[in-house]
Amino acid sequence: MLEVTDINTFYGSIQALWRVSLTIDEAEIVALVGANGAGKTTLLNTISGLLRPSSGRIEFCGKRIDGLKSHAIVELGISHIPEGKRLFPDMSVRENLEMGAYLQRAWKQREETLREVYQLFPKLKSRQGQLARTLSGGEQQMVAMGRGLMSKPRLCIVDEPSSGLAPIVVDEIFRIIQGLRDQGIAIFLIEQNVQQTLETADRAYVLENGRIVIAGDSRKLLQEEHIKKAYLGL
Repeated sequence: MLEVTDINTFYGSIQALWRVSLTIDEAEIVALVGANGAGKTTLLNTISGLLRPSSGRIEFCGKRIDGLKSHAIVELGISHIPEGKRLFPDMSVRENLEMGAYLQRAWKQREETLREVYQLFPKLKSRQGQLARTLSGGEQQMVAMGRGLMSKPRLCIVDEPSSGLAPIVVDEIFRIIQGLRDQGIAIFLIEQNVQQTLETADRAYVLENGRIVIAGDSRKLLQEEHIKKAYLGL
């Protein structure tokens, strides 16, 4: 579904990504693991069109997208759920969700998609008229994820969904991510919670200093000595 090949990305004269390559297939969860500053968000922004690579190529469902603007990439079926939620605090839950359906095809289906989102996140239905800033951190994350689903994506890029949340809420978020995969939506998951992420994902890549250094089956990576020492504290 998604194929990233030899991507190099710069901030001015500073190179942030070095020949990064990865693939994501339909209906699978692929994790990206790495320390802060490794280049994870840079890679996500490059895929979603917020940054342009200096070289390399990105293809989605056979179409080259590394030269497209972000709205065109969303139109093709990629949804980017950013770190930090980035809601509109003085808009209601429903209004925030509807902002994710701004594409013409998604807007026509918004009522049906809203029902699907409320099935995934029942709390949001009872709070649909509530201002986003009055929600708990976990509920705000649910709104952010629901908003990302309103564009009817085939691939969701999910950046640090468990950040700052209580463990019981984190478990719920991970269950929802698995449920999306089971519905046929591919997930590109970036998370600091390495243990739970690798237990949830099908495959994973490890990004260090802007380079992919390890890739493979997530459960097998849990047994890698480098992963244990660098990310699990074992």
